[in-house]
Amino acid sequence: MSDLYDTHEQGERVKNWLRENGSAIIMGLVLAFGLMFGFKQWQAWQTSNRQQASAEYQMVEKMIEQGNLDAAVSNYEVLKSEFPKSAYTSMASMMMAKARLSSGQADLAVTALTHAMENARPDPLKVIARERLARIKLSQGQPDAALELLDGAPSEVGFEAQFAEIRGDIHLAKGDSDRAIQSYQAAIDALEEGVGNRQLLTIKLEALGASIAQASEPAAGGGEM
Repeated sequence: MSDLYDTHEQGERVKNWLRENGSAIIMGLVLAFGLMFGFKQWQAWQTSNRQQASAEYQMVEKMIEQGNLDAAVSNYEVLKSEFPKSAYTSMASMMMAKARLSSGQADLAVTALTHAMENARPDPLKVIARERLARIKLSQGQPDAALELLDGAPSEVGFEAQFAEIRGDIHLAKGDSDRAIQSYQAAIDALEEGVGNRQLLTIKLEALGASIAQASEPAAGGGEM
């Protein structure tokens, strides 16, 4: 009988506890299920967005491959307006810039690269876009604008050799051969073994009358910018 009484007493305690705390439990369950449902909805939205961005990107890629830049613009504009932070938009910007440049439309290439430089994901794409934009500015006879782009980079990590080479080209265009030599040498020093065009950099140095060994010595007139 005592066991039965204990069981009955425990049951009554549970009932009393549920009466006092039942609403809180129900609210907790509602909140938990609500968050779970909301998270799943968010995941579904993210998946849908990625699929839409992927479809637009594929159309841009297809049109460019077919040489139909005008048709590619429509899908590219959708990517920029609807999915500005998507990696697909970043890749489309880089692709459009290359196609524009190949078509002799440097100004439109600048527009596409500027968009990538400001919005690209992942971040290394921003650095690549900045580097290519600097090269175009230099080719357009704007060495100061090109140098400003390079100096404005938040980081050059992983791209030290490329940035140093462009700085060398910029200094050479401005008639400063000493700094050009320093920059080309810095580019060679930054290259990993088997990576990059060491031979081209060596040719650039030799064209300035400097060997790699000579370029390693400080040039008169200041350090590298």
